[in-house]
Amino acid sequence: MAIRIAIAGCGGMATGHLNAYLRIHSIEPGKAELAAMCDPVRAGAERFAQTAKEATGKEPNVYEDIDQMLEKEDLDGIDICSPHGYHHVNAVKALNAGVNVMVEKPIGVTVKATHAIIEAAARNKKIAATAEQIRREPSRRASKWLIDKGMIGEPRIFFSQQASWQAHSPDDPWRWRYDLNLGGGGMVMDSGAHYADTIRYLFGDPETVYARVEQIEDRKVNKDGKRLQSAHEDTWTATINFKSGVIGHWANAYSAPGHSFKNVVYYGSEGALVDGGDIFHGPFPNAKVVLKDGTEIPMAQIVQEYKASLSEEETARLFPHGIEDGVTLECYDFVDAIENNRPPEIPAELGLRAKAICEAIYESAAIGEVVQFEDVVSGKIETYQRPINRHWGLR
Repeated sequence: MAIRIAIAGCGGMATGHLNAYLRIHSIEPGKAELAAMCDPVRAGAERFAQTAKEATGKEPNVYEDIDQMLEKEDLDGIDICSPHGYHHVNAVKALNAGVNVMVEKPIGVTVKATHAIIEAAARNKKIAATAEQIRREPSRRASKWLIDKGMIGEPRIFFSQQASWQAHSPDDPWRWRYDLNLGGGGMVMDSGAHYADTIRYLFGDPETVYARVEQIEDRKVNKDGKRLQSAHEDTWTATINFKSGVIGHWANAYSAPGHSFKNVVYYGSEGALVDGGDIFHGPFPNAKVVLKDGTEIPMAQIVQEYKASLSEEETARLFPHGIEDGVTLECYDFVDAIENNRPPEIPAELGLRAKAICEAIYESAAIGEVVQFEDVVSGKIETYQRPINRHWGLR
């Protein structure tokens, strides 16, 4: 029997998830069935259902309310792609109804919201997976492999820096993300959730974080014809000290006119991993290793060596059917975890620890002090998050 999946939230990134399930269907038709689509904007759910019907011949049922969907549908899993503030609301409802969930990053709008998901999964003995695609792609896995095997020696320090000028349109399409209660923060936590997961993947957990976060420009947006102040930061700089001894510097400014630059480099005792991408989604396929003697090794060669090092079992597990797209891999992993009653590769607990790096940056900036990472993970420190938690009734 195919695993019956619903998608809750049919806009934005959910399109990538829909296409991933359709690709899985084309490769392994009996693996998963798209049984339902749910979105308060019915037209979005109907559009997703029609796309699924055209690709699979079966039209998922359409709902505007997740409670109604849970009452009427016999589901194995729900892929939650709603606005961040509703991640824990929808996930806890699904888990309490006995349905497994995969939740788009950031896993919860706050640390306490994420704990609510984790606790509901444990209480109901169900899967709560984090939808995190970046680390699954070949160049990212190869980066972890080359660091672990000592290609650049003992990891020491990294710099992830970007500066540019970003004009702010009053008709900016981000909409709900500008509300802290719905988005939870700006790019530190939005696309930053990807990078936080990546640096944890490469270097382990932080010990302390010290940061400054600012909105230097006066940024307003239109919403329903009204001019509203965006809650997004446009500038941040953070020093992240890892338990392994690695020192990380992560900085970004969209408030820097006149000259743009990107600098993403990971240094070890014998050389560096130099990334040519942005500060959120790398290391990219065009990265390279540069050793002390000047030898350069392109990422394409490293990826080949990494793949050659994998056993047949590892290859089948990490890249089933030769899939290398991260979104398809995360959706396949979720379905396969349900089918085989196993933990997903990135459970909510790991999503929490990646998310806590982002929250530690906000918390440090809010109190003007160094914060202990584990105090943020536990929810002990929540100066920045407290108003958001109150809004959602999280205690």
